Amino acid sequence: MKSVRTRNVLLATVVLAVMISPFAVAASGPILKLNGRNPTSHSETQIIGRINGTDNQTGGYTTRQSNLSDTGGGAFYGCRAAAKVQNGPAVEPCVRANNLSTGLAFEFNTTHGASAGSITVGNGGDTTKPFTTNATGVATGLNADRLDSKSADDIVQASVQAASRFADVAADGKVNGGRGVTSVAVQGPATDATYRVVFADDISKCAVTATEQTLTDAGAVAVQRVDAKTFDVQTHGGSGAAQRPFSIVATC
Repeated sequence: MKSVRTRNVLLATVVLAVMISPFAVAASGPILKLNGRNPTSHSETQIIGRINGTDNQTGGYTTRQSNLSDTGGGAFYGCRAAAKVQNGPAVEPCVRANNLSTGLAFEFNTTHGASAGSITVGNGGDTTKPFTTNATGVATGLNADRLDSKSADDIVQASVQAASRFADVAADGKVNGGRGVTSVAVQGPATDATYRVVFADDISKCAVTATEQTLTDAGAVAVQRVDAKTFDVQTHGGSGAAQRPFSIVATC
């Protein structure tokens, strides 16, 4: 009888332990489920580690997410963060990496790819920004001196050249060199010493000047606008109109 009572007590203890165990687990929180959606949480789930760094590709991280498929997808973080409103509630970014010491806060690497990734903002355009920073130092490896394969000097030079049109004209109207001038032709008889200069584009908002290129018997040069692209230039000698070599410049 004593043996039967003992067996009954042990059996009851085992049954009670099996029945209580799920409630004990539930009291400390549900276990994360694989291959399915976990319940919505209303407080932070903290995973704290104290793991020393390593010199190899593995180890040194509190958690690790990896997808062995060749289609990618190591991790995805999504949220519904609204734009911050002045005096409104706190809004957090979808992802934040905060280093409380002096090392790196993030690192992105592609072992064999030609591009490390992309940053897209809505539909893009001039009203959107890829990111902002309060750092004003030079980013190592980021060549800010080049744009569309052109250096800053090339861009400045091209801008200056685009804003300056000129022509070096011989006495007979031949163009010896220039930029932004399509043609120069003698107008009327040679005694009129009038040249018609046609620019490649609209220079109606530019300042146009002409200067004779001679050391002897030089006179004043008259410049008259014909239309937005065309100017008449008249050169003078000591006794009146005379054909002389000249240069004409349009500064815009």
